[in-house]
Amino acid sequence: MDPGAGVDGKTVLVTGAAKRVGSAIARELHAAGARLMLHYRTAAADAEALTAELNAARPDSAFCVQADLLDTAQLPRLVADTLARFGRLDALVNNASSFYPTPFGCIDAAAWDDLIGSNLKAPLFLSQAAAPALRAARGALVNITDIHAERPLAGYPLYCAAKAGLLGLTRALAIELSPEVRVNAVAPGPVLWPDDGQFPSPERREIVAHTLLKREGSPQDIARAVRFLLADAAYVTGQVLNVDGGRTAHL
Repeated sequence: MDPGAGVDGKTVLVTGAAKRVGSAIARELHAAGARLMLHYRTAAADAEALTAELNAARPDSAFCVQADLLDTAQLPRLVADTLARFGRLDALVNNASSFYPTPFGCIDAAAWDDLIGSNLKAPLFLSQAAAPALRAARGALVNITDIHAERPLAGYPLYCAAKAGLLGLTRALAIELSPEVRVNAVAPGPVLWPDDGQFPSPERREIVAHTLLKREGSPQDIARAVRFLLADAAYVTGQVLNVDGGRTAHL
């Protein structure tokens, strides 16, 4: 995107946008003036409600589209639908992700297909499909990685490997898509715990205590970092911004 132009009037495709961090990213970018294509897989009601909320604030500024990102044949359609709806694609945010433990010795092919598929394969093939439109717009791409891409979390070897791959892909795509497209990543720390109880309260307190700021982050912290990289970082590419309260400063 043009230096200093922000995201006002720009079109952004956000994957996994219906809930949690994805919806915070969508709201942040929309408040900054972006037009949004909101991808979802199964959360149709949430996606439709968010689309209605955004369109109530600014008519015809948001649209939602369903796709299973593990089916790479569907990914070009996400780009085509965005172009058909808005006429251009200025930015892509690869946010959708699966996250769960895979104890070593019990990892199976289904976990591989899901965790590698959602965290690495889908971002690769969606970015590839979006590349011509992003080049034409001199756009930007942000991947949501994880601080554990570089500092693995015990019990999550496959997830960490997938996010490490996405981190490497971020830097590789910054090279491949230069000079027209900037490619960066945001790596969250302890922000918005999983809904399924993976981290009991004592473990959560220990993780938070290990941050320098001694508190959890919020989805809005991630969303603001994404907005910065898309809108205000015209001379930044191939970089990863850790949004983790300083946890990685002394891991």
